[in-house]
Amino acid sequence: MPEYLAPGVFVEETSFRAKSIEGVGTSVAGIVGTTRTGPLRGTPEPMTSVTEFERTYGDAADLDFGDGPVTNQTAIAARAFFDNGGKQLFVSRVLAGVNQAAADGSGASAALAARSGTGAGGATVTFRARFPGRAGNYLLELVWRDSENLARFESVTPKIGDTTLISGIAPASVLSALPNGVVATDALNLQLVAVRTDAATYTPDAARVAVTRVDTGAPVALAANTTIAAAHLPAGVRFIRGYAKQPTSGALTDGTPAELRLAGAGAPQGLTAVLGDLGGLTRLVGTIDAQGSVLTVPKALNPLLPADLTLPIAALAAARAQVGSLVVQRSFDLDVRRRLGTGTTVDVDDRDGEVVWTYANLTLDPGADDALAARLLEHPGSHAAALTSPLAALVRRADLAAPTTAQVLEALRALFDAPALTTAIDPVAGPRYLIALSGGTDGAPAVPVDYAGESDSAKGDTGLTAFESIEDIAIVLTPAAAMLDLVGHQGVVLEVQKHVNKMRYRVGIVDSRHGQTIGDVRAWRSNFSDSRLALYYPWVRIADPSGVREEITVPPSGFIAGLYARTDVQRGVHKAPANDVVFGALGFEVEVNRFQQELLNPDGINCLRSFPGRGRLVWGARTLSGDPEWKYLNVRRYFLFLERSIDKSTQWAVFEPNGEGLWANVAAAVDGFLFSEWRNGHLLGADPKSAYFVRCDRTTMTQNDIDNGRLVCLVGVAPLTPAEFVVFRIGQFTADA
Repeated sequence: MPEYLAPGVFVEETSFRAKSIEGVGTSVAGIVGTTRTGPLRGTPEPMTSVTEFERTYGDAADLDFGDGPVTNQTAIAARAFFDNGGKQLFVSRVLAGVNQAAADGSGASAALAARSGTGAGGATVTFRARFPGRAGNYLLELVWRDSENLARFESVTPKIGDTTLISGIAPASVLSALPNGVVATDALNLQLVAVRTDAATYTPDAARVAVTRVDTGAPVALAANTTIAAAHLPAGVRFIRGYAKQPTSGALTDGTPAELRLAGAGAPQGLTAVLGDLGGLTRLVGTIDAQGSVLTVPKALNPLLPADLTLPIAALAAARAQVGSLVVQRSFDLDVRRRLGTGTTVDVDDRDGEVVWTYANLTLDPGADDALAARLLEHPGSHAAALTSPLAALVRRADLAAPTTAQVLEALRALFDAPALTTAIDPVAGPRYLIALSGGTDGAPAVPVDYAGESDSAKGDTGLTAFESIEDIAIVLTPAAAMLDLVGHQGVVLEVQKHVNKMRYRVGIVDSRHGQTIGDVRAWRSNFSDSRLALYYPWVRIADPSGVREEITVPPSGFIAGLYARTDVQRGVHKAPANDVVFGALGFEVEVNRFQQELLNPDGINCLRSFPGRGRLVWGARTLSGDPEWKYLNVRRYFLFLERSIDKSTQWAVFEPNGEGLWANVAAAVDGFLFSEWRNGHLLGADPKSAYFVRCDRTTMTQNDIDNGRLVCLVGVAPLTPAEFVVFRIGQFTADA
């Protein structure tokens, strides 16, 4: 109530309209079941397409609970839901033992895939799948971002202080003039790395000298321990400078990780004399200096190398035809590939598996923002990444000291799978750096207690309990439960029954069992009686989305949930979700005929049937209720729609003064909502008075109700029941004369 304390003009806003009621959505579904990967706890996020589902929960490939492949019914049902018109789907993944598992799934029956590598420096790099399951046996491919070849060789006029390759054909008289030289009559091929010390002399690197006979190519011993006068060099001498250019990604620094790739297998002949015995290596890993002139190759990083090697880049000019490339290794991308194998070795087909995630522009520096451990977190800060990021990485040393960049690289190299590195290197693409995770398993099938779930504010909710915080869900299904034994499947359906009644505004779709006969499904139906449950029979034959088999049979609930959504959007929730096509169905496990359905329909078993010329249709719209008032599914769902719409849109009335003004406002709001429903043809009646009534006054409330803060509004609605039996009575009559 405003206060008027000083003279003036006061403008106030007031409302003369009744509050409006907006209809709620009825097509959002929630599916509970086993999947290949994905989070196990917390509030599920809505999926709006098959692509989103597969990004979070994996594809439709088979599961394996230890007894061979099992059809991934949850993923197939999600695909069927979207194919048949569904728009929003919430998913709650369950595993055996999920209620006892930690937030990351460790402790459940399924196992987490992992792989660790330790370098000689004591640093350990561990990759681990963030979610349990066999799908976590990923193949990781490390792709260096600095892939340009830095090796450069060019003819030069040496300057004082330059390290160059000196090569040419020298007669014996010239070579014999060298101190400690050889005396020979044949011409010799001279190749040596030397530093120009002044304008007229060169100082050879004693370890980088090679002299061979021109005619046979046989090596000739030559000691180079003093300076060489320019006058003693061959007449046709060439001075070749070899170096590593500065990469475009940033200047070199001392100790930059680098890799020298040599063409061909074994020790190339041209390099043997210059580099010495390489132990058959075609890849040398080490570090390069800031000037790009010296490559340091430690034996610790190259186990086949006889000893540590300090290699002036100029020395490579002696056999530059055998030099494939010289690349630095500082930043990289990490591709996560899906693979079929589960072992620690990489199959040939695995190397070209689908990339499911890419961590771009990572760095080896453990203290950088883009370091492995900083980007591949067990609990990512982004909610989207927490749902979909497949990997976590841990980088540490046993003594808990901070690892160095070189130690991180060494630990990474210890992880690279040998088959990937011994394969012939593509001259363009170069070698592939592959790491196979292993140890991930799907565990055991979930049981009713896993489907029921638990509420845990610290770790996150699981199973059906995780749906209790999501108001929008109107349809609940558990297709994977149909793969359990009879008792297990019945237990899951009973958990769904408890859930939909607790949440009040939901219905559950019950799948029949695989291979059931008419008698079997009638006996199965007798276990349940509830207007919020609907049973469908038989299973649906579809093309196998995993591509392993030509076709498979799957529970119908995913298709039916999509049909519910399609009918709600196109016609409205008042329309029975029946006499409509099941998209994606090749046929049904059992082709039910009219006479068989005459046995099933009275029991509330909704049949899926094939009709020549019309396709494969849902041919039933009943609940499992024993109360005739609620035997029709569309009536049950329409009343849930009305109740939740009124419930949600009249929350404003709570704590308002409970008098005639409030009663009239509430009645007007409900009346306006129901009038709109009648006008749209959703209620039975020739006029509004025949279709519904709304009363909220002294006739609906006692003084005791008012004194105790209760507002009672009485609403009556005449719903439209489906024309389940269309009867035409035809008889003869005599025409008037």
